[in-house]
This record gives sequence, structure tokens and C-alpha cells, in this order.
Amino acid sequence: MNYLKNKRILVTGGTGSFGSNFVKEIIKKKYGVKRIIVFSRDELKQYELQKKINTKSNILRFFLGDVRDKPRLVYAFKDVDVVIHAAALKQVPAAEYNPLEFVKTNVIGSQNVIEACIDSNVKKVIALSTDKAVSPLNLYGATKLCADKLFVSANNIIGNQDISFGVVRYGNVLGSRGSILNEFAKQNKNKQNFLITDMKMTRFNILMSEAIDLVLWSIQNLKGGEIVIPKLKSFWIKDLALAINNKAKFKIIGKRPGEKIHEELMSISDSQNVYQLKDKYLLISNQLLKNNYKNTTLKKLNKNFSYNSLENNFLTVKDLKNLIKKNFSNLVN
Repeated sequence: MNYLKNKRILVTGGTGSFGSNFVKEIIKKKYGVKRIIVFSRDELKQYELQKKINTKSNILRFFLGDVRDKPRLVYAFKDVDVVIHAAALKQVPAAEYNPLEFVKTNVIGSQNVIEACIDSNVKKVIALSTDKAVSPLNLYGATKLCADKLFVSANNIIGNQDISFGVVRYGNVLGSRGSILNEFAKQNKNKQNFLITDMKMTRFNILMSEAIDLVLWSIQNLKGGEIVIPKLKSFWIKDLALAINNKAKFKIIGKRPGEKIHEELMSISDSQNVYQLKDKYLLISNQLLKNNYKNTTLKKLNKNFSYNSLENNFLTVKDLKNLIKKNFSNLVN
């Protein structure tokens, strides 16, 4: 982890599920960073995160602010080397009801982050995306698609400045705040029927530790303009419930507004510009490939396909039971 030594790292949305766990990882394993800065708009969550970390380390800082406020971003980014942009409004039903608020945070806020990074001479910027940005059906996904485009195209306007922008795209993180695992665990504890929108629903599976490792890899390896997509397994939502309780009974509640039965991490059109690594894909435009990968050999994906959660390798109920036992025994007894 020498690439992080003496670096100043800032995480927007630093009190969210990813941000707080990423900060804990940096504090726990040190990596030689000079400073880790939590940037978020909720003072209570910052206070609670401080108590949870409970560290005497002098590398941790907290900044109150909103990505809608560009001057505050410029101030916070002063002398920062790496920005992880995790701040976003994310709830699908809330986006359908409050579309402009999501545009202000997820789109305009992303552009503010880009401009503030350029103004502040940040060296590396990694934005977090979502499977919902692919062929978006809902407003949240549409705003994240816009954000992805903004971060990728930001590499075209930096001139000779030493800065690069990349995107990491993955699905819902199992066990993160508000995830389906947490909801099923509560319903099982209360001896309720498991509420499920559709018995045919599938999702990609990724653990928080895997998401953090993917971002750390991206900080070290991305040259600018890539969208990194991990190779993940899928699971049936009903199988997750059965892994918690093999006698699970279900109540079908129907899809929420804007909700998909199956998610995509890569569309057929995307796959035409995808290059393979062992455990991940790199989506790179031809122009950025020409500019940033002149002297490297990447294996291009030789087929056009939709990388979706239905046409994929699946975790069995037994696999999910083992996964829960190993990682979430505190949630499911």
C-alpha cells in the first residue's frame, strides 16, 4: 500500500455505509496515509462515527458540508491528494417523488466535486456508481448515469494538469445500511412473513470488504476515464430469505416505483468497449484507451453481452448461508 503513503484522502458522503467503513479500514490498517477526511452534511452521523472509531490518531478530520456547495468543497479539498466521491441520494422511491433534489445532489453535486478537484489540484478522483446507472429505469439510476458520464468526460478538460478521474461501479452491498439482508433479518427476528416484491427478483452480490478493496485497487491503478466493474455472482432474493430461515413464508408486495426485477452492471452497448482483467472489467472509451493505455496490453472482451444479475453465476442457498454465517452472524442468529 505504498501508493497511499503520506497521501491526504477525502471521502464525500464519509458517514454513509461505504464512507464510514472505508475510513475505518484506513484508520485500522494505517497504510501510511497522512490524513483521512470525512466530508458530509450530517453532524450527528459525524459525531457517532467519531465515537465508533474512537481513535487517538491525529490523521482523522471531519468537515461539515454539502456537495451542492462548491465553495465549501474547494475549501475542504485544499492540499488533498485523493477524493473518493461516495455522496449521493440513493433511495429509489424517494427519487421518483423528489426528482429535482436527486438531480441537485447526484448530478450538479458531482459536477461541483469535479470542478473543485480541478481547482484544488487533487491528483486522483474515484466516483462510486451503481448497477442502477446501466439502462436506467428509475430517476436515481438516471442521475447516476449522468454522474458517471461527467466523471469520465472530466478527463477531457484537464489539459496538462496532473489529475485523473475514474468510476467504480458495483451492485448493492450485502449488509450495508438498508440492504435487503438487514430487512430480512429484522422480519425474521420479529417472526414476520418475508416481504418480497417479486419471487423472480435477482441481484448481484458484493461484500463491503470487496467494495473497499476495489476502490483501493482503483486508486492505485486507474489512469483516467475507466469505469471499473467487478465480476460478481448473483443471488435470488427469495434464496436469501431461505438462507436465513429455511421455513420462510413470503408476502408479495409488488415492485416499488422504478424498481427492476434484474439489475445490469454492463449493457450490450457498453460491452463493445470493455477490457478484461482476472476479476474485473474495465469499460474504456476508444479515445481514453488511445491516450492512457498506449504501451499496455489489455485483453478486449470478444463478445457483446449484457452483464446482468439473471444471466450470471448464482450463489446457492447453502452458499448464502455460509456467507451470512461468516460475515453477518451479528445480524442473523
